[in-house]
Amino acid sequence: MVSCQLKNGETYNGHLEKCDNFMNITLREVIQTDSDGDRFWRLSEAYIRGNTIKYLRIPDAVIDKVKEDMTKSRNSNNRGGRGGRGRGGAGRGGPGTGRGRGRGYGSGRGGHTMD
Repeated sequence: MVSCQLKNGETYNGHLEKCDNFMNITLREVIQTDSDGDRFWRLSEAYIRGNTIKYLRIPDAVIDKVKEDMTKSRNSNNRGGRGGRGRGGAGRGGPGTGRGRGRGYGSGRGGHTMD
């Protein structure tokens, strides 16, 4: 259950269904309270635009659970071993290792040849 207070003073309490990168949220089983706190409405669902949100209260248990899940996923992504990134295969200067321009003989302005 989250509590969301808007800039206009209205309060929404409900279960967080969705949240996007703009902090737009969708709540379900919502209780809406007007800015005076006098009137209440029960809504099955409410969509709240992120730029109207003043305050969002999320229970500590939910935050702790997310932190725990993130730690587990970071630990499981460790590769171990060597390699796994970069170009080419057989050591330095081997096939597939891009060295840029001007590393060969007989090409370019200098006209050097291998004798």
